[in-house]
Amino acid sequence: MVAVVAGSYVEMEGEEGASGRKSASLKTSLSKILWHGGSVYDAWFSCASNQVAQVLLTLPYSFSQLGLASGIVLQLFYALMGSWTAYLISALYVEYRTRKEREKVDFKNHVIQWFEVLDGLLGKHWRNVGLFFNCTFLLFGSVIQLIACASNIYYINDNLDKRTWTYIFGACCATTVLIPSFHNYRIWSFLGLTMTTYTAWYLTIASLIHGQVEGVKHSGPTKAVLYFTGATNILYTFGGHAVTVEIMHAMWKPQKFKLIYLLATVYVLTITLPSASAVYWAFGDMLLNRSNALALLPRTGFRDAAVILMLIHQARTFPLFITFGFACTPLYMVWEKFIGVHGTKSLFKRALARLPVVIPIWFLAIIFPFFGPINSTVGSLLVSFTVYIIPALAHMATFATASARENALERAPKFIGGWTGLYSINVFIVMWVLIIGFGLGGWASMVNFVHQIHTFGLFTKCYQCPKH
Repeated sequence: MVAVVAGSYVEMEGEEGASGRKSASLKTSLSKILWHGGSVYDAWFSCASNQVAQVLLTLPYSFSQLGLASGIVLQLFYALMGSWTAYLISALYVEYRTRKEREKVDFKNHVIQWFEVLDGLLGKHWRNVGLFFNCTFLLFGSVIQLIACASNIYYINDNLDKRTWTYIFGACCATTVLIPSFHNYRIWSFLGLTMTTYTAWYLTIASLIHGQVEGVKHSGPTKAVLYFTGATNILYTFGGHAVTVEIMHAMWKPQKFKLIYLLATVYVLTITLPSASAVYWAFGDMLLNRSNALALLPRTGFRDAAVILMLIHQARTFPLFITFGFACTPLYMVWEKFIGVHGTKSLFKRALARLPVVIPIWFLAIIFPFFGPINSTVGSLLVSFTVYIIPALAHMATFATASARENALERAPKFIGGWTGLYSINVFIVMWVLIIGFGLGGWASMVNFVHQIHTFGLFTKCYQCPKH
């Protein structure tokens, strides 16, 4: 069985070998080092840098809604839950790809996506549901990255309002059409995680040096609406594995992905827990009215550097974007397949075909510039289904029969009690996220979101900007 699985990926490994044989020239060698990534390390950097970006700046805001104890516990809880469902998605991908390649299906010039996995394993109805939630989540995930760019740059240059900055960065985002797939994010993923790590430790150290503001209060949690809004932002934080299938497909040996997301999550916790805790300790309830943690720290060269690095991570302005590209690349691929250009080898044709995808993202970011509250809303209504409920249900449905479990490439781990334990965990995740994440979280997030609309209005020029 192992030989079959290993043999399934000969095409991907063959490309790597061919690339190596042609690497005599300096140009090709540099291209391979900076551009052509497919190793386990590339996948780890992609997972970690995609998982923690702009949300790092909103976690202190969530702590002010939840309180310190709940904030820490929920980060650990959702990190573990997210790692589990990422594992389920990876198992389903390997199952799907191996079955198809036994049928002599060739995936050269074709990137497998989550909705295709659902289609191949469970049929068109599962495909349609998965496609709807996945595309909608990635659409609004891209919107959030664009909003975050405008929010951050404002704290360096407030001569322009946030809406104008959104126009500017929306135009910059169009450069992501030039990146063919996750196979080409090698250097960007590495740099992105380095930049986020700097920002996280800047928030931690700067908050500790600043000390607590006079009369600081740590009242959270005070209202159920705020509590569940904060909780769904953390649910959103560890829901970055909507692009798991695309990252796996970019690997030379996707069967090695199994623990990568868990290891990436462990690293993410080492930077999110200290930074969120330190900022909340220093500013307390002030964060309830400042969803971007950078807004409360005094302007220094270190803070400006953090803002610039986060901008580069969220919106790769010279000239390619990282986190925006991570969210948008799967959307580009779905659109390419819809209009029939996904198989073309012409990068120029694919880039032109992708441009229309950026327009609705740009427009939605201008309508709903509510950095922070929009994260929770997307988390409760979309992330809850996209990366928690649907993968758990799909895994149970795929291996519902005794013969399917017997022939499964990825057997249920013995340390959790085999298939009985696996199904028990999956049922718990579905029920928890459906009731707490989607139900209570959806109610709280929508109440808070509507409050933002009533307070600031749609198309607001400068959300949460201090009065001059």
